[in-house]
This record gives sequence, C-alpha cells and structure tokens, in this order.
Amino acid sequence: MKKNLLLLRSAVLGLFLLTAVSCSDDDGDGNNQSGPTIADLAVANPDLSNLVAALDLAGLVATLDGNTEYTVFAPTNAAFDTFLADNGFSNLEDVPVDVLTQVLLNHVVVGEAFASSLSTGYISSSSTAGPGGANLSLYIEAASTVSVNGVSTVTNPDIDASNGVVHVVDAVIGLPDIVDHAVANPSFDLLVTTLTAGGNTTFTDLLSDDTETYTVFAPVNAAFNSFNNTNGNDINNILANHVIAGAAAFSSTLSNSYVNTLGTNADGDFLSAYINTDTGVTINNISDVAIADVVATNGVIHAVDAVIDIPTVVTFAVADPNFSSLVQALTEATPGTDFVTTLNGDGPFTVFAPTDAAFDALFTALSVNDATEIEEGLLTDVLFHHVANGNTRSEDLNNPGNTPATTLEGDDIIITLPGTDNGVNIADVTDGSGNTGIGIIAVDVQAGNGVIHVLDQVLIPDTSN
Repeated sequence: MKKNLLLLRSAVLGLFLLTAVSCSDDDGDGNNQSGPTIADLAVANPDLSNLVAALDLAGLVATLDGNTEYTVFAPTNAAFDTFLADNGFSNLEDVPVDVLTQVLLNHVVVGEAFASSLSTGYISSSSTAGPGGANLSLYIEAASTVSVNGVSTVTNPDIDASNGVVHVVDAVIGLPDIVDHAVANPSFDLLVTTLTAGGNTTFTDLLSDDTETYTVFAPVNAAFNSFNNTNGNDINNILANHVIAGAAAFSSTLSNSYVNTLGTNADGDFLSAYINTDTGVTINNISDVAIADVVATNGVIHAVDAVIDIPTVVTFAVADPNFSSLVQALTEATPGTDFVTTLNGDGPFTVFAPTDAAFDALFTALSVNDATEIEEGLLTDVLFHHVANGNTRSEDLNNPGNTPATTLEGDDIIITLPGTDNGVNIADVTDGSGNTGIGIIAVDVQAGNGVIHVLDQVLIPDTSN
C-alpha cells in the first residue's frame, strides 16, 4: 500500500513539476516559495527512489517536507547500490536505523546553498555522529564541479525547492573518521604522504579507530614544506606529537594549559604540549591553528601552520607566559652563560621552574625590579640550582618520603611527598640554603630532553660555600 501511494504521489508530482516548475520563483529572489518541498522533489525523481526509501526507514521524510530550509546532497540509486555493496548490506533494511539516520543526515546542511555560493572549505552537516553529539564536518571542494569529502561529486546542482535546494550526487557520503578527512583535503596531502611513507599504516590504523577519540593538530602542506627537521628527530615521533588521545578538544574548550600527546621521550613518557589561547590557539609557541574544529566520527582536527617538533625544556619555558621572568634570567640577565644551548641539549634534565610570581617575590626581597638587576654570578648559581641531571618524574619520587637531588650548581635539594599547604603543594622542596615549604605546584611537563616541575618560590643555593 505504501509503495502504491508513493508511486501515485510521484506521478502527481511529476505532472505538477512539468506544468509549474518554470514559475516556482514567486518573488524573483531565486527561492521557490510555493513549489514542491525537498521531499516532494525526491519522490518525483525516479532516480532518487532509494533515497526516498532510506528517508522513510529513518523517519526523515517529514523533516525534509517542512518549512526549515536545507541544502541536500541527494545520492542516486546507483550511489546507494554501491554504498550497500561496499558495506556488505543486501538492502536498505539491513542497515541499522541509527547508522542509516546519521548517514542520511550527513547529506543535509541547514540553510539554502546554491552551487554558486559553495566555496572550498568546511561546512557542518546535520549528522550528530561526532564526539559528544557534535555535527560532522563536510569538506567542500568547489572547482569546475562541486565535490564533498573527496568521495561524492555533484552531477545535477541547484534543483530548487520551496524549503531549500537539492544537489544530486554520484556517491553516498559516508561518516568520515579523521583519516577520511585528512585524505579528502588536498591541503593535507603531505601529511598523508608522511603518515603512509614506506607503507606505514601505524597512524592510519590508529586514527581510523572508532573505539577511541583523538584530537589532531594537522600541519598543512606549507608547514611541511618549511620544516627542515634540523634536530634530526624521528618523524614518526614528531607526527605522534601532533595527536592527543582520549579526548576531542574543540577550540571552545581549549585554555592556557598543558596536554599530553602521543609523542614520547627516550624513556617512553608521553610528551607535553602547551596550548595558549590568548590570541587564537597556539601550540608550543610555534604552531598556530589556522582552521579549527573539523569534526570526524572519532575526534576533531585542527589545521596548523607549522610542524610541532619534539619540545625541549626551553620550548616550554618560552611558550608558557608564566615563565617570562625565568626566560629573562636565563638569557638577558646572564649573558656570560649560554643556558639556552645547554638546556636545548641532549640532557636529560629535571628543571624546577619558578613562576613569575615566584620571581616577583624574590625581586621584592632583593629590592630589584627584575632579573637584570641581580648580580650575574649569583643569579647564574641560582639558575643552576634549579636543574638536576636525569628525567625525574613525580612517579620516580619516594612517596611518602624524601628524595634528594644534586643540582648542576652542586648543592642538593630535597623533595618531600606528599606536599603541604592544605594540598596546594603537590610536593615540598628544601633548597640548598635550608629553606623549606617551597611548593611544587605542577609536575611532569615532559619534554624530549627532560621534565619540568613548576615552583611557587625561587630556590636559593648555599651561598656560604
């Protein structure tokens, strides 16, 4: 009965379209105000019968029959046949309804967009198959023809409806994972080439995994062209340093903070990355997000303008604005010692990094304005008193108990777990002068050549020896 009704409706609409479509633009603005809806047009086109059947199975006919304006990329019957065969389905009824619904919604965009108004870039579909129900992204490439996600080409554009516009396409637009999006956008060609060099499938397998969620900072082609890898770091580790596992970090949720990437140091510890959102989104003070929030089924991509190399401890000192006084002390205030070259070296180092607030307290105590007014020899000793050899992470400390560490200045410091000050201090430090209660307030900022722990006071060596 339903099939007969659909056939009858199709015949009636076909006759209607023959007689009325030429005058469907009632107000002259390019919009069809009184003609058939998107659903009507689909029913009237015999080459879209699979689409109509799929919409009916998913309960979406009424959606496209309403007043809200949509742009619909409508796959042909042949496109649906290929989709079913490629995914091992005998017919539409074999496709789980929730999957079919999301696939169909991935062809629907809110608002009316004729082909002439489509430009190369990303738009959001109505599919909520992204992490946390986020709308999936569609990559539109508008050249001589319009293609979607690199898999579907518009063959018949701009079929005007009273509630939007239909573009007939030659392939079903599947639900893209991160790798699908990377492959679709030619701006990521060098990234894809690097990910798969020598037949490597480690990253493509990883980033196609729908059981995990990822955030990928994806360098564009220009970023790879300008990257010389002067430090000779392993390219696979560099690529891993662009991936955060376990979360889809949308730009609206990012803040000035550290995150862990899948890059590792020589011991297998996951590297840190410093995210700064003061003006846009910047990673490690070297790479800016150019295009944010490309949504895939298993995460989110942010296109970045520079390759994010393996960080050193200096990288984080420079990237984190809380360490501006430390950077001044290591550079401008101590010209006789090349701290930067030393701390960019192989290491590994454990650096106890005082915040700007910690230095401000020291400046007040010494009645100086900044680090340049401290006697250079004394300041040099103070700075070396904040660095120890080895990569000592929080889990390497005695807990509970004391852990001594010999600094490059020569004096020992003692790290005590657990910390005090009502839990504000993760650990306490006793410096070379015997000052106690110095708080470690953040731990395990991991670089390739060492680790940083953040201090709320400046350590003072034993000045009597």
